[in-house]
Amino acid sequence: MAIDDLITYFREDIFFEDFIADTKEEALDKLVEKFVDAGIIKNKELVAEMLHRRESIGSTGIGKGIAVPHGRTTAAPVLTIAFAKVNAGLDWDSLDGKPVHLIFVVIAPPFEESNLYLPVLGRLVEFLSKESNRNRLNDVTSFDEFRELLTE
Repeated sequence: MAIDDLITYFREDIFFEDFIADTKEEALDKLVEKFVDAGIIKNKELVAEMLHRRESIGSTGIGKGIAVPHGRTTAAPVLTIAFAKVNAGLDWDSLDGKPVHLIFVVIAPPFEESNLYLPVLGRLVEFLSKESNRNRLNDVTSFDEFRELLTE
């Protein structure tokens, strides 16, 4: 899987260039609600519980201003990624103790024929490991700019 293949898992209706939340828990709940609003999932409680349970195991704040909450659930028909940029920063209990500015919520069905869940997570983290990509993500103001960044 190439980096530019990642864009196929993002949707404009779950892209947020100025996301506001006061806590990690509120951010997760609001983002799950956005998945519902977009018609991607129907069972908000099931997905929210899965993401909160995942956070209780260990923070998905991977450092350098990034959080990647993720999981598999029967409520997800296909692998989908939401993007939220938190300009003010948000405490996420990150590995480096710094606030999160970029959130990528990855949800996937429990079983998928192509089994792309882990490869997608790996490519996403690989893309985010480059400081130049993180800096440019912090500057995006539209889904078109976001798509361009992922596909160039």
